[in-house]
Amino acid sequence: MNVLIIGSGAREHAMGWKISQSPALGKLYFAPGNPGTANLGVNLSLSAGDFPGIGEAALEHGIGLLLVGPEGPLVEGIADYFSREEKLKHIRVIGPKKSGARLEGSKDFAKEFLTRHHIPTARYASFHKEETEAGCRYLETLRPPYVLKADGLAAGKGVVILESLDEAKAALREMTAGKFGKAGDVVVIEEFLKGIELSVFVVTDGKEYVILPEAKDYKRIGHNDTGLNTGGMGAVSPVPFADAGFMQKVEQRIIQPTIRGIQEDQLDYTGFIFFGLINCGGDPKVIEYNVRMGDPETEAVMLRIESDFLELMNAAATGKLASYQLRTAPLVATTVMAVSQGYPGDFEKGKVISGYDKMDGACLFHAGTRMESGQLTTSGGRVLAVSATGQSRDEALAICYQNLNLISYEGKYFRKDIGFDL
Repeated sequence: MNVLIIGSGAREHAMGWKISQSPALGKLYFAPGNPGTANLGVNLSLSAGDFPGIGEAALEHGIGLLLVGPEGPLVEGIADYFSREEKLKHIRVIGPKKSGARLEGSKDFAKEFLTRHHIPTARYASFHKEETEAGCRYLETLRPPYVLKADGLAAGKGVVILESLDEAKAALREMTAGKFGKAGDVVVIEEFLKGIELSVFVVTDGKEYVILPEAKDYKRIGHNDTGLNTGGMGAVSPVPFADAGFMQKVEQRIIQPTIRGIQEDQLDYTGFIFFGLINCGGDPKVIEYNVRMGDPETEAVMLRIESDFLELMNAAATGKLASYQLRTAPLVATTVMAVSQGYPGDFEKGKVISGYDKMDGACLFHAGTRMESGQLTTSGGRVLAVSATGQSRDEALAICYQNLNLISYEGKYFRKDIGFDL
């Protein structure tokens, strides 16, 4: 089977790396991919939002399965496009249609879904931009810290957590005034939940599901979780407190009612569900849904999956998950992200990268790189993800850091405390 993966980051590189191990794979394509994915298959010069171009490429290259990495194309309806076009509808798509993608595309929709289906989450209220001052008054009823979320997609930057009421009010006014464009037309204000976060992933056909290895990611740029939020600075899998008892609660209280809710609300869903959870004194609650795999969690999770990942994707696409048994390695996997100086603020691109070809015992996944005149250079805030496995978290992290020290480019930065809170 020929496979086309949509996306250009380390998540797509990691999924491609795993799929490339399948004996069922014919040829592997990426759109647009990156210099790392070019070592696994063929990169196509197509943007993730060019649905007609992707459709034509899928036909030209005999694609049997389309795997959508990022949320943007899903929210914009790539799965709907393929099912609507007569010549494309035979191609199996891993990713929900627009109706299901709203679970990530609209935080207000997601909170309504959680409440309607009695799934544990934080108390909240939503305010349209015309209701900004009412939102400010609602903030006065809460205790700090204050959590504000732009309703729509905001490239991972639409959530702010602030200690000061005045700062929270100012942030609300900035959001509704257009700081995040139309994503801030509606703002969700939540009560703050105290605990340790984790990410749980399932693959579903909308009825049955398979739980993938859980992970914990680290969003803040600075050590000890300080500074601004990023797209993710590292990840660890498994998560020590997510033992059998805790995961039973997750499955019974969160995963199962979510799948029932998808059916009851008639959401057209085949693909991943990312449950952003928080452990509140032993009880899991939902912070957010994503409708794709997380990044950088994917770069750790793929290392723990022993099963044929393409076989799993095909089972989801053909409604054969009921009897599927996932095999996972009894190892710890860790990922540490190397980023550009200045990220998540302004940063320079085009820095020459060296040492990336010296990896020893680790996997290197490209996040923001480009080949220029035969040299690998930086092209994004998050540049490279180094992932490794070990018998312990310390062993896996030691391998990551040893390999990160082999990589060199001007302004390289990475957190040296991934897993510090576990």
